[in-house]
Amino acid sequence: MYRYDDYDRALVKARVAQFRDQTARWQAGELADEDFRPLRLQNGLYMQRHAPMLRIAVPYGMLSSAQLRVLAAVAREEDKGYAHFTTRHNLQYNWIPMARVPDVLERLADVEMHAIQTSGNCIRNTSTDQFAGVAPDEVVDTRPLAEIIRQWSTFHPEFAFLPRKFKIAVHGAERDRAVVQVHDIGLHLYRDAQGDVLARVWVGGGLGRTPILGEIINDALPWRHLLSYMEAILRVYNLEGRRDNPYKARIKILVKSLGIEAFRRKVDAEWASLKDGPATITDAELARVAAYFTAPAYVALPDADADYEARLASDQAFARWVQQNVHAHRVPGYRAVTLSLKAKGQAPGDITDVQMDAVADLADAYSFGELRSSHEQNVVLSDVELRKLPELFDKAKALKLASSTVGLLTDIICCPGGDFCDLANAKSIPIAKAIMERFDDLDYLHDIGELDLNISGCMNACGHHHVGHIGVLGVDKNDEEWYQVTIGGRQGNDTRLGKVIGPSFAAADMPDVVTKLLETYVRLREPEERFVETVVRVGLDPFKLSVYGESARDRANKNKEANNG
Repeated sequence: MYRYDDYDRALVKARVAQFRDQTARWQAGELADEDFRPLRLQNGLYMQRHAPMLRIAVPYGMLSSAQLRVLAAVAREEDKGYAHFTTRHNLQYNWIPMARVPDVLERLADVEMHAIQTSGNCIRNTSTDQFAGVAPDEVVDTRPLAEIIRQWSTFHPEFAFLPRKFKIAVHGAERDRAVVQVHDIGLHLYRDAQGDVLARVWVGGGLGRTPILGEIINDALPWRHLLSYMEAILRVYNLEGRRDNPYKARIKILVKSLGIEAFRRKVDAEWASLKDGPATITDAELARVAAYFTAPAYVALPDADADYEARLASDQAFARWVQQNVHAHRVPGYRAVTLSLKAKGQAPGDITDVQMDAVADLADAYSFGELRSSHEQNVVLSDVELRKLPELFDKAKALKLASSTVGLLTDIICCPGGDFCDLANAKSIPIAKAIMERFDDLDYLHDIGELDLNISGCMNACGHHHVGHIGVLGVDKNDEEWYQVTIGGRQGNDTRLGKVIGPSFAAADMPDVVTKLLETYVRLREPEERFVETVVRVGLDPFKLSVYGESARDRANKNKEANNG
């Protein structure tokens, strides 16, 4: 993974000192709340419902064991003994006192971490595939270019105060695991017939109040022009994006209002003066950054092991874990492993200080001291020897990190919701826990198969409910918490937005609603057909009928037909 150079260290240390001074002046009354707000936001500090929330950057999801141990110590000594992984790879603390934040940031700077631009109207941290560098279907390793994008976007003076937040995602595999089409800019790196790296560029995607899938603005951008082309996009957005209405300020609204062709013309006009300029990525710069992402010291191993196969045959729990949580690797004899943060009774994405220390130990023992966070709010050990999987499973199970449910119904993506977030209309964590309690039968979960259930506590869609096979959105109805349900969303190469099935439900009804949706799926599915595929094939009506029953109008029409007959 990338290691700081002298410039990086100096920059982050200077930022800590700057924010310490700003915080002191705010506490002394020398800096007004409205002046302090953008400063704290760009240092990852939100004011939440009960306490400040500090969001730590995890660039493209990569962490070292040393970094995770410091994060654990901060959770234990400065917070309430836990932290939360977000859907952008980041990590949040919910209870750190404002006055302690500069000290925490200084502590994190010692292990090459920061909270810069994790909040506010700026370019947020770049996200990518959690299996970058190890996935067998990978065509281009996205990590070096993601790091270059990170360096370019950090403290970019022109884009420090955009009309709204701005998110970039990049993937370089046959399968899109970064969901690039729902980002402000989405990048798909691929190779042409000559082997040159090109980028397919989407623009104007985003979830939230107005969910929109991005549109392709450039289908074959040479990699060396990535920064200058994105700079042109951002300049058009910065100049023409709405600032009068925060709900209409995302780039997706501008792209939609202008149309992709008109937007492309404006971008090309801006790019004309930027192309081949200082922002062009050189071969030397790419090589410099790529040198940090060399392969670890893999040993030559067969892609089979007798003890492993014996454990598979004799231990159903282990076999299920391998099926759901263990992933193919480009190097023979190795696998990538997802450690689930979705144990029964656990808020999705939460991890305790004890677990963080233990995961750091597991990373040292089994994955060359590195790990990844995923946008599904789990943790990945990317380089585990096949022969050591039984040993790792036993240790992860003892830590409640081995739920064999990755990709299944209870692998729920969930925002903090109304328990913490001041923006939320409704709680989301209790809904997730209630569904996890209801569906605690592994046999049933595995029979249902692949199913993404995503929950957001408000229209900001931090839980990515729009792209869940089943999406749940918290809404406010007469000062009461209700939940709107969508079905048919999906992420990946064929990203789709779910459709609302009808009126919202009370919190207590949500487990029953999910039960009825699944019963309908089981009744209607064809062999090997996933939930979302059944929804696409049969449409929404059978699911609506199972949840709401027949309407008075439907019953009247049936009676009329019967009488006429």
